[in-house]
Amino acid sequence: MSIAFGQTSIVMAVAAALMVSCAANKTQDASGTIGYGSNPTLPKPQPTLIPTVNIAAAKGWPRDAMPIPAKGLKVNAFAANLEHPRWLYVLPNGDVLVAETNAPAEHDEGFSLKKFLMGITMKRAGAATESANRITILRDTDGDGVADLRNVFVEGLNSPFGMTLSQGMLYIANTDALVAFPYSSGQTRVTAQPEKFVDLPAGRLNHHWTKDVIASPDGGKLYVTVGSNSNVGENGMEAEKDRAAVLEVDKASRRTRVFASGLRNPNGLSWNPENGELWVAVNERDELGDDLVPDFMTSVRDGAFYGWPYSYFGQHVDQRVKPPRPDLVAKTIKPDYALGAHTASLGLTFSTGSSLGPNYANGAFVGQHGSWNRGVRSGYKVIFVPFRNGKPEGLPQDVLTGFIGRDDKAMGRPVGVALDKTGSLLVADDVGNVIWRVSREQ
Repeated sequence: MSIAFGQTSIVMAVAAALMVSCAANKTQDASGTIGYGSNPTLPKPQPTLIPTVNIAAAKGWPRDAMPIPAKGLKVNAFAANLEHPRWLYVLPNGDVLVAETNAPAEHDEGFSLKKFLMGITMKRAGAATESANRITILRDTDGDGVADLRNVFVEGLNSPFGMTLSQGMLYIANTDALVAFPYSSGQTRVTAQPEKFVDLPAGRLNHHWTKDVIASPDGGKLYVTVGSNSNVGENGMEAEKDRAAVLEVDKASRRTRVFASGLRNPNGLSWNPENGELWVAVNERDELGDDLVPDFMTSVRDGAFYGWPYSYFGQHVDQRVKPPRPDLVAKTIKPDYALGAHTASLGLTFSTGSSLGPNYANGAFVGQHGSWNRGVRSGYKVIFVPFRNGKPEGLPQDVLTGFIGRDDKAMGRPVGVALDKTGSLLVADDVGNVIWRVSREQ
């Protein structure tokens, strides 16, 4: 769609003003624990007509540079020179699948100032590249912590993201459908044509395109995340059917139902090994100020409602949503643990032992992709949240930092996290185009 010269001038003037505003905001105090923990401090909302836009421009890693691990840990590149790696899945034999992917091509929905500015923002963040639409397999054949076999496992997908193996079938969550094909241990390429298993919500509007998938331990069900089609329902709730939710797919009948709802943009699914609960990481809403609303991770219960868009972090009403739904607010369940406002917490995986040391033996690793709607940057790191008796306890600990350079540009941005067969942590970095491996320092 073309934009008139006068309209373009106005837009660019507003964009310039936004950047100046963002630079001024960067002097704000980012200390404290506002927006973290089981009972986070939540300030008063500060709704904005034009959103704060402050994202670290994508730069990539200079030669020999890498992120900074926590004390007692070390990091190396497990695989490099990938194409926008977003999500990871470790097969039982130790092979690693990585989704090289990005958002699907947009339909022309007409001009809007907000959409135009977001396009500028995504290009600046390195998130406007064309999707490779493939899954690549990586194998470390000699056990040195570096993949020495790389092969295109399956291609021709549609913005693939989550992957799970269940009862001899590998399921991949495309942006518009769950597809499946037979898998045999050790194979390095899919020869069968992937079969559409069930459709997933997509369509003309597809505000949040990423879909994760995980199988139930007994293999009878699949759980799929579907993000909302808007920030706070501004496209109408009819556009949110079966969205902002975790869906349950019965494998035998292929019937789909909403398992848990009111989750604006759920992504990382993981089973809590201590109590068998299903957990998910969720990106919350924007444009209520630097410290609202915190992203979170939570256990998800069958039939539970978690607030979006009518309330946030429990029963804090979002006054922007019309008409209000006090009946739904009243039944809203408060999430288990806040992960900081605008951190873009995406990846989630539970620790399964002490391979990284006793400090990481019981808890969850979270990949925080990093903020765009905040004057002071948040996220851009991997954290660990300690657990006790199946629930989070205490404040998060930094595991991998240093993704922002001294020039305030992003050398990398972490997304998916997974544990390899040795218990080391793998981190997908979609700006650096690297899979990092975090292991215990000997």
